[in-house]
Amino acid sequence: MAGRAQPPFLNDADPARAVGRKPVGSITRGTTGVNRLRRSDRRLIHDELVTDRLRRAPDPLVVDLGYGASPVTTLELAARLRRVRPDVRVVGLEIDPDRVVPGRDGVRFARGGFELAGLRPMLVRAFNVLRQYPEEAVAGAWATVLGNLAPDGLLVDGTCDELGRRCAWVLLDRSGPRSLTLAWDPFTVDRPSDVAERLPKALIHRNIPGEPVHALLTAADRAWARAAPLAPYGPRERWRAAADLLRENGFPVRNYRRRLRDCVLSVPWSAVAPNPSSGPRQGPA
Repeated sequence: MAGRAQPPFLNDADPARAVGRKPVGSITRGTTGVNRLRRSDRRLIHDELVTDRLRRAPDPLVVDLGYGASPVTTLELAARLRRVRPDVRVVGLEIDPDRVVPGRDGVRFARGGFELAGLRPMLVRAFNVLRQYPEEAVAGAWATVLGNLAPDGLLVDGTCDELGRRCAWVLLDRSGPRSLTLAWDPFTVDRPSDVAERLPKALIHRNIPGEPVHALLTAADRAWARAAPLAPYGPRERWRAAADLLRENGFPVRNYRRRLRDCVLSVPWSAVAPNPSSGPRQGPA
């Protein structure tokens, strides 16, 4: 694969020296918890695009950007990615120097922000980071991260609730956003649109009439209601039927052939991209 060589691992104490400037971004709340990101992790290690690019990468470097007050979800990500590529290298980056911890279990931790501390990773995960930024900051943050990826690199920008029961993320490559995925606990969510409160920052203020993401979630609720006769067979079977109904009605919902533990709704970005004429919107996070 063409592209410049990866820089060596940086010292935990001061990785920003590799790019000669301070880390880009702002310190956020840092809330985290054990297994909080399990749903997105499960999808990542079974996503054909992610696994193919990680397996083909000359240097399988992954950055967990903004891991928070504890590195637990970074360590969990590394363990799960090793099922895909045993020699994967994982670096956790935090803009808050007080959160940078010594490396452990084959994972490095360092100070850095959207500039990625001079690294050129194949995959960046940034969960519950941009949610705390204004919507107008998203495009610039995406551009900064994407500009520092390896040539075929990917970015996962997502949000979840405190227990990881409701999860949503955008998958991007250097050309821009590729898809939106929602994943939720089948037994604690009453209807698909309940996940809307965890939409990524690029979409959370767009869940209003006239916007594509609102149309998708409204249709998902309608399909869920129509699939109610399957409720006795459990919420997973009911959601599979609802997803079939969405596809029958023209929504490009990804069809997962393997049975999933979670309810998952994934569509191309073109199906939910904000209307360009509306501009950034303000609202509660």
